[in-house]
Amino acid sequence: MTTSTPGTLQELARAHMPARDAERWIGLLKPGARLRRAREGERVVGVLGGEPRLPEGVAWPVWEGRGPLGFVAAVDCGAIRETAAGQGVDLPLRTDSWLAFFYYEDDEALEIVDAGDPRTWAGYRVLHLPAGYEELPRRATPEGAASYDEVPLTAEIGLTAPAGDAVAVARALGFREPTDEYAHPVGSDAFVEEVRRLAPSTHQLLGNADNVQGPVETEVARGVLGGVDWSDPRLEEEAQRWTLLAQFDSDEEAGMCWGDCGVLYWLIRPEDLAANRFEEARFTWQCC
Repeated sequence: MTTSTPGTLQELARAHMPARDAERWIGLLKPGARLRRAREGERVVGVLGGEPRLPEGVAWPVWEGRGPLGFVAAVDCGAIRETAAGQGVDLPLRTDSWLAFFYYEDDEALEIVDAGDPRTWAGYRVLHLPAGYEELPRRATPEGAASYDEVPLTAEIGLTAPAGDAVAVARALGFREPTDEYAHPVGSDAFVEEVRRLAPSTHQLLGNADNVQGPVETEVARGVLGGVDWSDPRLEEEAQRWTLLAQFDSDEEAGMCWGDCGVLYWLIRPEDLAANRFEEARFTWQCC
């Protein structure tokens, strides 16, 4: 994620890649909202951890047979849209409501949420909450649910870069084998390090996912297709139908650590995002 002008990533690509490949890679850049701790005086557009605010009649998400999910974060879509519009950026959000993200964390790893196993999908949830979230009553964290320290969030709007191993990159640059990435400038240490400097991994709404261990779109696609073999040709096509809704990194301030300093990802199809069908989002997570 970059807080610089959009041209920064464009110039980086043009300096490292052949002209045709650079323009194709630039075409994969997506606007997104980088979420970080809000400093005094900055606009708060969300929160990590703490106790969520839930309307009366909305039940705390539970994985039946396992227990209540932990509250990860809530974000104000209206505030983020407004912040982006003030910078001339049209984010693909069509709601002024809030989104609240929940995930079942098992410290003893007796049961993990697996994108490829539908039996575990009750271990994550996205709640679409009304505007005016700040006025709703706080809901105490139920016994057995993971809890995290509260961290207020602000948004920085900018372009996000695709991971070098993303399915879209392989298709755009004509890679036929997974190793092709490493023979191309997009996989060079110099390029990757510069992208990391401009686009550090963090909490994020929309944009390109920052993969830790391979394309997250492929993991979600495999689950949607019923756990097909990784070599199934349908996998790449299905992966192209998914885009990042949100990612939440491990966060020391909030007391969040997903596996070995991993990241939680929620992905959604663009048509569901446009229609505010956030219940159709799918989940995966990765760690080092």
